[in-house]
Amino acid sequence: MSAVRTEALHKHYGEVRALDGLDLAVAPGSIYGFLGPNGAGKTTAIRILTGLAKPTSGRAWVMGVEVGQGKSETTRSIGYLPQDPAFYPWMTGQGFIDYVGRVFGLSAMERDARTKELLAIVGLAEAAERKVGGYSGGMRQRLGLAQALVNRPNVLLLDEPVSALDPAGRKEVLDLIEALQGQCTVLMSTHILDDVERVCDTVGIISGGRMITQERREDLLTRYAEPAFEVEVVGGADKQLHLWTRALDARPWITSTAVHGQRTRIVVSDVQIAQRELLASAVQAGLVIARYEMVRPSLEDVFLRLVRAEHGG
Repeated sequence: MSAVRTEALHKHYGEVRALDGLDLAVAPGSIYGFLGPNGAGKTTAIRILTGLAKPTSGRAWVMGVEVGQGKSETTRSIGYLPQDPAFYPWMTGQGFIDYVGRVFGLSAMERDARTKELLAIVGLAEAAERKVGGYSGGMRQRLGLAQALVNRPNVLLLDEPVSALDPAGRKEVLDLIEALQGQCTVLMSTHILDDVERVCDTVGIISGGRMITQERREDLLTRYAEPAFEVEVVGGADKQLHLWTRALDARPWITSTAVHGQRTRIVVSDVQIAQRELLASAVQAGLVIARYEMVRPSLEDVFLRLVRAEHGG
């Protein structure tokens, strides 16, 4: 039995099709990266799974219970962290988790123990009596994760949990998510590919409200990834690198390019031609090269290839 499943899920807002026949299956105990560009339908799907929105057509199940048919059972099974969690700024972190415990019907003793346990897990024990209004973005997101775990959910639904955080905050929250492996099933929606590659064991790629593919991360990389090369230049050559990379896009044996600062990543369809021409082309363009190597394909390479194919690119 899948921990989370949808079947031919549609959601229309007038002429807009937020979901267009989404089929989703999340195995129990996995950390599932629900990956797609902004506007792909990720948030809509999660809102339907939580019962906060109703589908136009189709069905969805959480832990074998159809969403909308067994509301109390579904609520007890789910923990939910929305993209922009709201807090009462005048509450303390401890008071907020205690309040959530009351909502779930925990006794005073249970609330006290669970509050201390969760604040320790998310690294907020020392800030327990501080007002949430004074928390940093990373602290608020960790508090949001703690409230999503109050009811010991079987399924944790996270909607873009780190997209608004700085690198330090992202690392803190991703470490916490990774530590949940095996404790519950996690479905994490995001458009940040590095985060999925870091913590998720299974990936579902959605575009235009439809599932393009879903499988284990390593299987996906093996099946779809194409060879890639990275070229890094010395400081101050960023403009030259951009111009050279842009010129490469016209070559038929190059699938995609992406520049990150002083480094460019080049996905190719023909390794032999790339090995023969790529380095020579970089030298001819006057680039001062600090590093040149063939690298393991990334999830970003796979994602771009599949989304472009879906849209006829």
